[in-house]
Amino acid sequence: MTPEKPTAGNFFESNVLGHPAGLFVLFFTEMWERFSYYGMRAILVLFLVSAFGLGGWNWPRENALALYGTYTAMVYLTPILGGYLADKFLGYRKAVVIGAFLMTLGHVSLALEFDPIFLYIGIGLLIAGNGFFKPNITSIISKLYTNYPEKKDGAYTIFYMGVNAGAFLGILLCGYLGEKIGWSYGFGLAGVFMFLGMVQFYLAQNIFGEAGKKPIAETEETKAAALEFEGDRLNPFSFLDKIIIVITAVLGLVWIINDPASKIGGNNILEFGGTDYSAQVILVALVLFLYLLVSRIIRYPAIIRDRMIAIVFFAVFTVCFWAAFEQAGGSMTIFAKDYTNRIMSGNYATLFLIANIFITVIPIAIITWVLYLLFKQTYKKYLAANIVLGFSFVIIWAIVGWMINRDMNSNAFIVSYPTIQQQVLDEGTGQPAIDKKTKEPLFTYTPVTVSTEISQSDKIVEQEITIIEPLDLNVADEIAIMDVDQRGKFIYLDAEKQAKINATLKSGEKSTIISGRIKKIKENEIEIPATWFLILNSLFIIIFAPLFSKWWESKYNPSGSVKYGLGLILLGIGFAALAFGSLGIESGSQVASVSIIWLILAFLFHTLGELCLSPVALSYISKLVPGRMIAMMFGIWYIAIAIGNKIAGTMGGNIDAITAEYDMTTFFLVFTFIPIGLGLIAILLNPLLKKLMHGVR
Repeated sequence: MTPEKPTAGNFFESNVLGHPAGLFVLFFTEMWERFSYYGMRAILVLFLVSAFGLGGWNWPRENALALYGTYTAMVYLTPILGGYLADKFLGYRKAVVIGAFLMTLGHVSLALEFDPIFLYIGIGLLIAGNGFFKPNITSIISKLYTNYPEKKDGAYTIFYMGVNAGAFLGILLCGYLGEKIGWSYGFGLAGVFMFLGMVQFYLAQNIFGEAGKKPIAETEETKAAALEFEGDRLNPFSFLDKIIIVITAVLGLVWIINDPASKIGGNNILEFGGTDYSAQVILVALVLFLYLLVSRIIRYPAIIRDRMIAIVFFAVFTVCFWAAFEQAGGSMTIFAKDYTNRIMSGNYATLFLIANIFITVIPIAIITWVLYLLFKQTYKKYLAANIVLGFSFVIIWAIVGWMINRDMNSNAFIVSYPTIQQQVLDEGTGQPAIDKKTKEPLFTYTPVTVSTEISQSDKIVEQEITIIEPLDLNVADEIAIMDVDQRGKFIYLDAEKQAKINATLKSGEKSTIISGRIKKIKENEIEIPATWFLILNSLFIIIFAPLFSKWWESKYNPSGSVKYGLGLILLGIGFAALAFGSLGIESGSQVASVSIIWLILAFLFHTLGELCLSPVALSYISKLVPGRMIAMMFGIWYIAIAIGNKIAGTMGGNIDAITAEYDMTTFFLVFTFIPIGLGLIAILLNPLLKKLMHGVR
């Protein structure tokens, strides 16, 4: 049965904000999937580097970012297979449901933090689920807008607003629960909403008519799509093509998986005779991939060939964009955690609490209003789906209310704890080291834990830290604290956390718990979670996405290459803000106290750059390739994003090495100059790319 082409009369019959209601069913489905992905992504690195006894694995930053890069790369690689299976066998809708189910199981596995194997199982399920989900939900939009190409840019931008609404909620709630309560709560909450999103989509899928119901191979569209090739000339994969695909895929996957495995487990399967051949393996894979790409492109008819070449240019820019942008969940999260002053005091604390309430409530209220508009159009035909969706938002509002109440009732406690003072000696002379700025002797202060044996020669010096918790304590009360990462980041330990830490101690291993005493209680002081800064990206997109959507639909709509150029330049400006803010951080420093304004500015410019590039990329893919190739091309497009994500993890993993040899400013300047330079190149290539696109805008 051939899917019915929507007409102007029935396509906008159920109108929501100028688009069909079906778009907003996809909007909320994608929102819950992005809730799960970004919620998990926000806490993954922090979880891996946190203390083992608190549920984390106490990994070095390089190892954590290696796994982070592999995970974020793999979730963009599996859509190639997922898109193919949907095109040939499953259909887009069934693939979306399968993907959502696998991701739900993945989050359940991650929540079981008592055994390390569940982390790897969970990540594997999330990767597989993304493969089925990611390319196919966007392909449904493409089918819905087959006869309305002029509305695609606006539709994808609205859809992208749903993506970032989910990211906003996931980071906000999963990040808060993970940092403040426990990592398993953050991972588990992501799974709850992934499950609800799956059920909502399944119950409302008839709203799409026949779009995405059957695989393309089973419809007449395959024959019609063949006419898009001049002279009915198809471009099937040759036997050699298939061999190269298999070799490239195997080499690439081996390298991507081996990178964290060799760092974490010390088993490098690409090392032979004492020589590491990782670089050679990935180079061979890259050469084979480029050969395959060029050989296939030259076999297409002229117009399609030119458009495919344009896609290759855009793919190169995309790799570089995401290699820098995805520092957000890696090195920028570490920067927020260890190098940013996240404690607000006095009037600043009050202003932050008020601002945070508005930042939290207003976007959720806007999304709830969109939900209400969808209800008005669909509640009679799709009551069950609306009930599930409404229940999801009841949970959201309940958690947000609890979170705000917790922050409003938290207190700041000045806690004193004993340390052993030791003189720092100069490595060269053996004499007492002197601080270059203050000209005073340098000392180290080692916290006295409950198992520390103190000798008579030890000099005990009291140190003070601030603990912000919703506790009812008095001056002189004793509390248990812990230096969670041995970098001066102390946390409060309740009885449950103390028991968990003690349970993880091996025979003969000493406890890291410190006994402190409340010295003073302060008012109007709050600590911003490190994950909070990640919501700024989503918040800014929710604010600016409608403006960009109108811009793209206006007569001032710039060409694709100009949009890419602007996106890369804005991305570089964001990193320039971080580079400038890091000027005061000394080389090799593990902690610092930089103003939060630099992170806020960075995320603002990164968001504006993302709006110029990311949703527009999806739209151009759907316009530049033949209809029968859309799902597969979405999958192939994600290769570029996957490469960018893996490069992001690799480059971010060098944060300690670069800051030790140079400084933090140098680290961020790398991500400043490269995107700006490429952005200028993209703008200069505008005339060539417009010619290659043959009228597509």
